[in-house]
Amino acid sequence: MNIGFDLNPVAASGPVAGPAAARKVLLVDDHELVRYGVKSLHTELHGVPIEWLEAGSLQDAIEVYAATPGIEAVLLDLNLADCKGLQGLRMFLQVHPKARVAVFSGTQDEFVVRQARALGAVGYVGKGSSMHEMRDTLVALLSPGAGVEVRAPAPSSALFPRFPSSAMYDRVAELGPRHLEILELVLSGCTNQEISNSTHLSLGTIKNYVSSLLLALDVKSRSHLISLFR
Repeated sequence: MNIGFDLNPVAASGPVAGPAAARKVLLVDDHELVRYGVKSLHTELHGVPIEWLEAGSLQDAIEVYAATPGIEAVLLDLNLADCKGLQGLRMFLQVHPKARVAVFSGTQDEFVVRQARALGAVGYVGKGSSMHEMRDTLVALLSPGAGVEVRAPAPSSALFPRFPSSAMYDRVAELGPRHLEILELVLSGCTNQEISNSTHLSLGTIKNYVSSLLLALDVKSRSHLISLFR
């Protein structure tokens, strides 16, 4: 992926600009070694330094983002001690809806990737990505930004793995946030009562949501639905 952005633009005429200001990125992962590796490999982009901020839990990430002005991108792991799966993404964006959050995960499961995008993630970064791929992703995440000259904006799809077109996943992409949340819990094997407890919705409301999911995705039963995503 070749991203045509200039993170350190220089005016066509006039004096040479001074040192570029650091770009702030919040890295959220509960493994210290992973955070150290990412920071060590990516200290700057095209001569512009990256100021890495760290958090080992979702709650810490929410607090760091609130307390630190100028964070331009967030790399959010999906498996943290205080949240499960895409719940962390959903909760972070509920508190900070304007944040540019990219999922940082070891899984490339198509459903998870598509659901993350539908929930508002701006990108999906695989932990198995090469150093070059990770660098291109960071460039795309940080462009455009304050004071950045955009030469050729990349489409949003450039920040997500590409999958063949699928009618089922296209239908999933059209679901609302609450339906996506309940679908994730259904696919995790939760019963209606467990979903009710988790979402604080009545059991009757959950049954209605599950029925509407089956109708929207054109499947006849809960077990059939689960089998389609295995």
